[in-house]
Amino acid sequence: MKLHANGIDIEYAEYGRPDDEPLLLIMGLGLQLVSWPPLFIESLLKAHYRVIVMDNRDSGLSSEMRDDQTPNLFWMGLKDKLGLSSKVPYTLSDMALDCVAVLDALKIKKAHVLGLSMGGMIAQRMAIHHPERVLSLISIMSTSGASGLPKPDPTLLQNLYMPLMGGQGLESWVDKALQSMQMITSQAFQDDLSDVRARVELALTRSYRPMGILRQTAAVMADADRADLLHLIKAPTLVIHGTHDPLVPIECGRDTHKRIVGSIWVEIEDMAHDLSNKLTPVLLSPVLTFLKSHATPHTPPKS
Repeated sequence: MKLHANGIDIEYAEYGRPDDEPLLLIMGLGLQLVSWPPLFIESLLKAHYRVIVMDNRDSGLSSEMRDDQTPNLFWMGLKDKLGLSSKVPYTLSDMALDCVAVLDALKIKKAHVLGLSMGGMIAQRMAIHHPERVLSLISIMSTSGASGLPKPDPTLLQNLYMPLMGGQGLESWVDKALQSMQMITSQAFQDDLSDVRARVELALTRSYRPMGILRQTAAVMADADRADLLHLIKAPTLVIHGTHDPLVPIECGRDTHKRIVGSIWVEIEDMAHDLSNKLTPVLLSPVLTFLKSHATPHTPPKS
């Protein structure tokens, strides 16, 4: 399904029964609504949740922004070190408004909101600026964005970004995407390579937006004051992070937890920065426990 809001088209989909508890899933950098593992969605449906997924702007089938707006990330980083701000095509707050627009389209007043990586940052912005729409917040493998937190190795970032910009044709894109994924994947929770390749092929056949990744990265880099606002979040919050995350070090998750008053912290041993079918049962155990304890008053927790 597609809606037009905030000056763009937003692609979204929903699964489950209309009278089940609504749960909005927000994906991470450059990923699409089809990037959620099938077992993850199926498990939430079996637990009686109305699952809503969407393509963030600049990914999937949602609007692609103009290439002439793509910022220079090197210069953004340099200006940041000098204490200077940079103009970006859009912000994480804009992306949070896109999420609100999806709830509006489905006539959902409030929803549980789960965000993964950059999706966690968008979910945090949603809970800050649109608290009346958030039943509960789940931030996974994400960060507060506070200055001074450990960052990934620059070589890792370079190796992640560069393969996505080269090559031509589906087979080349898939090979390069798999190459990038191997750098941040959980060794203890790896799916069969053929299954991973099939999911990557599905996504890249649907949409290929390497420049969108740069613009989304710029939005993340420009989101400088979110950490100082996290204390405003009143929604019940669960923060989950893996011990082996090379892209968003675990200290980033711990800082998020410390800044959101009353939040619950869950640390998953050996989890890196990916979501697989094998990881799904381990991840959903604390997620479902948390969601059931924060069901809406008029809806009894599902067994």
